[in-house]
Amino acid sequence: MQDPDHTILITGATSGLGRAVAEAIAPRTGRLILHGRDPAQLQDVATQLQPHNPNIEVVTADLSDLSQVEDMAEQVFELTDHLNVLVNNAGLGKGATDTRQTSYEGHELRLAVNHLAPFALTLRLLPLLETGAPSRIVNVASGAQEPIHFDDPHITEGYSGNRAYAQSKFAMVAAGFQLARRLPSEVITVNSLHPATLMPTRMVREGYGHTVDDLETGVDAVLRLVESDALEGVTGQYFSIQQPTEAHEQAYDLDVQQRLWDLTEELTGIQF
Repeated sequence: MQDPDHTILITGATSGLGRAVAEAIAPRTGRLILHGRDPAQLQDVATQLQPHNPNIEVVTADLSDLSQVEDMAEQVFELTDHLNVLVNNAGLGKGATDTRQTSYEGHELRLAVNHLAPFALTLRLLPLLETGAPSRIVNVASGAQEPIHFDDPHITEGYSGNRAYAQSKFAMVAAGFQLARRLPSEVITVNSLHPATLMPTRMVREGYGHTVDDLETGVDAVLRLVESDALEGVTGQYFSIQQPTEAHEQAYDLDVQQRLWDLTEELTGIQF
């Protein structure tokens, strides 16, 4: 086991990849903070993992409500004075239908949950990550990426679940690149990854009805970004499973990054 003070926060830890990562990492870290939307499911996971790690805490929030994201950050501050790793895993897939949905604030739902929420949470938790330095931010993104249409970021026209999902993951990756530029790599690193293709999770079954990669592939890919000594100080990168690769070309465009950053600050009400 690592240092007993080594603290990791995983969002979306009640099912799918997040739960599998939590199960794998629980015996290997000092302290684990798990996030979920459903208190009962969250407690089930914590109870299951307690024999492997007695230092497990839980925080609840519906990430489609930015006020709950703020409350969640406050919960984390009450639990710990530092973070060593933040895994932004929670997210929504493309959905079973192409029905456009909105968040509590009226934002397109997948943009809200997959990008705005982790952006807001990350910025709120930066003081804890700075205290835990050298620390890591791991964004669980996707190989499905489509640039934001800045004239219609909430896809009020031409909506599809695939487009909404791909746009939200593009936003996560591009904003991650920009955040990495803003943070000293010796203090906090920021990397994103496509963990695996169509793993056997509820999100995948709902949206696609079939699977490709197994869950262990995704777990190993995430754990590498969380734990590998070889990635110490490595920041602003995008990985496909365990290999460094290129994200969508527009994600590297500094003008696109800045426009996205400004839009995200406006929509979340949070500034760096």
